[in-house]
Amino acid sequence: MAGATLAGPPGDCCRKTVQHVGEPRGTVEKIANVETYVARPPDGAGGKIILFFADVFGALYVNSKLLMDYWAENGYLVLGLDYFEGDSYAFHKDEQDFDMPAWIKEKQARAAALLPPWIDAVRQQYGSEKKYTCVGYCFGAPYVMDCVKTDWIAAGAFAHPAFLNEDHFKGVKQPIMLSCAEIDHTFPVESRRRAEDILVDQKAMYFIQVFASVKHGFALRGDPNVPAERWAKEESARGVLNWFNNFCD
Repeated sequence: MAGATLAGPPGDCCRKTVQHVGEPRGTVEKIANVETYVARPPDGAGGKIILFFADVFGALYVNSKLLMDYWAENGYLVLGLDYFEGDSYAFHKDEQDFDMPAWIKEKQARAAALLPPWIDAVRQQYGSEKKYTCVGYCFGAPYVMDCVKTDWIAAGAFAHPAFLNEDHFKGVKQPIMLSCAEIDHTFPVESRRRAEDILVDQKAMYFIQVFASVKHGFALRGDPNVPAERWAKEESARGVLNWFNNFCD
């Protein structure tokens, strides 16, 4: 039986977005027969790799692409698989009677089936000796926690998570970063502190950042026209970059 729930399912905050402006620079390619956004570093090298696990809007949503491009510009090969298979919530956000719980249940089952062969294919294609890291948002956070219990990941990070229980934080082997919103009904302050307690008890390597006045979703879907949201979104991305650099450089 899984431990107590720390991060619940996506709520109303997960359905809202501010679409960011920019021209994605990456390409969409197939890895293990799954469409994958590939953002390459300027020098074309791929010694440092980030696996991107998206929120319900998906890896092919423009906000996700622009974030992956940022890390690529700073020296990483970034790979974001579309585990929603062309059917992310972005295509349903205007449907009044959309059954999100049923959709999530179906997508979790598909993600669980798609991820292991996709990861195997990535490591075979790009080399198992590379420095691999992973980052997840909301829906994607549990997959980060799975990865940081392995030996092949150098470090992991997540922001405003969903679907986490106490067991996700037990048995952590690799460094983990938590990028959190002060206002988060999915991952409330009591849960965040409990997660920290579990990490402390294990003497895990961890880092927690908390941004005042912003809500769940800020790191991917924050409003760049609101100064506090823009700063938190950008600082979270910088924080993830610096965290990974610490273990990959």
